[in-house]
Amino acid sequence: MSKWKNFEPKGVIPACLLPFKSDLSIDEAAYRKHLRDVVAVAGLSAVTINAHSTEVASCTFDEQARVFDITMDEIGDGIPIVHGVYADGSLEAARIARMAERGGASCLLVFPPGPLALGALGKPEMAIAHFKAVADASSLPIICFQYPLASGLGYSVDTLLKLMEEVPSIKAIKDWCNSVMQHERQIRILQNLPRRVNVLTTHSSWLLSSLVLGCNGLLSGSGSVIADLQVALWQAVQQNDLARARALNDRIFPIAHAFYADPFVDMHNRMKEALVILGRIPCAAVRPPLVKLKEAEIRRIEQALEQAGVRGHGAMERAA
Repeated sequence: MSKWKNFEPKGVIPACLLPFKSDLSIDEAAYRKHLRDVVAVAGLSAVTINAHSTEVASCTFDEQARVFDITMDEIGDGIPIVHGVYADGSLEAARIARMAERGGASCLLVFPPGPLALGALGKPEMAIAHFKAVADASSLPIICFQYPLASGLGYSVDTLLKLMEEVPSIKAIKDWCNSVMQHERQIRILQNLPRRVNVLTTHSSWLLSSLVLGCNGLLSGSGSVIADLQVALWQAVQQNDLARARALNDRIFPIAHAFYADPFVDMHNRMKEALVILGRIPCAAVRPPLVKLKEAEIRRIEQALEQAGVRGHGAMERAA
């Protein structure tokens, strides 16, 4: 059971990376250090594991369980853990949800199941059935991961509203709709429901613009590298200190430009390379189908970190 009863998803929630050895096995020692590095940043609300940032699509259920066990052992007493639920089938999603609750997670991040991409946009009952299966398996609060509609995995606003009505354990969405107009509409609608639903942005390539629209927080893989800058930006926005927020965003911009450039699929691959450059993990190995970045791109990441003033110990001194 979680130590944090009635956890509310809000504030700054980094999504951790998962270091591998050169043989592509999990580097447990490096992962433990990475967890300690991330949670050393003051001002975090939680951390997320077993999600895109940990290459969850390439991890077995047993590996996800091991990642979770290590996380709880290393940092579980000090901060709430958001556990990803990434599965194409609802039965497997329910199995992951049960495992997460038994182990002490505080919240679930539920990904859209892959079959929705085959044309389910007009069948909201499929999404509702998936979320109900997860909610029936666990009493934990749920963050609904909202994808771009063009992916076939996003939910229309009408479907989101039906989800919120029929699955009351959904407390927030992680919004990656990738449309400014849709993003603002979702913020305005969800935050004004009789049962308010929080909006966590994951629009990390335009983070300041997203936050000033009124998001309740951010959940982002780049927080595994620059959590301190994200906390500083979040706090500046909350304090309506636009000048400070813009100055911080000027530092975040080159990193966002490096991490989220095309091809977008390499974003977490790039974050691993950044951690190697910073001396925070020993190896940037990724599992196929991801492949090692070319040297020219690694140099661009190094230049972006230097431009932003991010060092091995973080960016705290310049962010203060």
